[in-house]
Amino acid sequence: EMDVFCLDIETTLLYILGPKRSPFFLPVAAVYLLIFLVGLSGNLLTCAVVAKHKKMRNPTNLYLVSLAVSDLLMLTFGMPMEIYDLWQNYPFPFGAVGCYFKTFIFETVCFASILNVTALSVERYIAVVHPLKTRYLTTKRHAKRVIGAVWAASMVCAVPNTSLHGIYYLLGHMRESAICTVLKPLWIYHTLMQITTICFFFIPMMVISVLYLIMGLHLGRERTQRRGYFGKKWGSDSRVSIHDEGGRRTQVIKMLSIVVAVFGVCWAPFHMERLLWSSVRQWTDLMHNIYQYVHILSGVLFYLSSAVNPVIYSLISTRFRECFRELVCSRTDELDSPPPPKTWLRRERVRIRDWPGCSPDLSPIGNVWRIKKRIIKQE
Repeated sequence: EMDVFCLDIETTLLYILGPKRSPFFLPVAAVYLLIFLVGLSGNLLTCAVVAKHKKMRNPTNLYLVSLAVSDLLMLTFGMPMEIYDLWQNYPFPFGAVGCYFKTFIFETVCFASILNVTALSVERYIAVVHPLKTRYLTTKRHAKRVIGAVWAASMVCAVPNTSLHGIYYLLGHMRESAICTVLKPLWIYHTLMQITTICFFFIPMMVISVLYLIMGLHLGRERTQRRGYFGKKWGSDSRVSIHDEGGRRTQVIKMLSIVVAVFGVCWAPFHMERLLWSSVRQWTDLMHNIYQYVHILSGVLFYLSSAVNPVIYSLISTRFRECFRELVCSRTDELDSPPPPKTWLRRERVRIRDWPGCSPDLSPIGNVWRIKKRIIKQE
């Protein structure tokens, strides 16, 4: 009788929830594992590079570190849960707290990612189009404040969807039938999904696209003006210096525009899936089958966006590429410049008098050359 009872439970659950294990488990898990390894190592390298090299700690890179942290959270918390759901769709073994945590961390990271990309784009827009405002709007202190506000807003905005979820038992209070799902009325959930998709994807992506379009046009006009004016009035050294500075800015904008484009492409299927789920009221078997493939594709692209950014940095940014190579190869040489004056002076055992000196005519540079002359004469 017990066997018949267990068989009836399994049959009922199979009829209502489908098979426990997804038929796509093995191929999807293999792809997820590759994405996990690449994303984990790449994002850790990004954080380590900015932490190690002081010259890399600029406002732009602080936003990239914040984006890397959100990617790491997605890879370490979101992806294992996703793989577990593919392996065993039910019962949910982590209880109500685990259900709340799963929903909360997923929503928080989703909101933080798009807000980080938006804040980064606004920061670059100010630096390129309104350079006079960079003194107080694109500083490291301001970037840290914005990043803190981004994460605080993300956690607050994740609360509504988290509060809609909980543990539901299909068959009384039997543990075998426990699933983490929406407990509140579905119309509330559907409305919330539509609002968050519009406010946290479509509107930010439209704003970001406009900002990068304006930056591209501004840099194009700036390049044309430099060629026409500085080519005639400035010397060759000045032209080279200005060209290098413009080239670095263009490289940064190119790298970030590719990051934003890849982000939009990878996240679009995920949000389209949410809109599809919240818009359809009556599902057919064909729609369920199509939705299953859409869910797999959107999941792969969604997690791929968490791993691809460090690859873009290394391919496009010369400075990031050199830092990555130095960190991996354990190089001890300086990044891309000769040793700073203090290091050189210590190495050459040159002592400098305090400044200002006792004599108003004695400058630090004059003192250095006086000592060097004496050393040369002695040799």
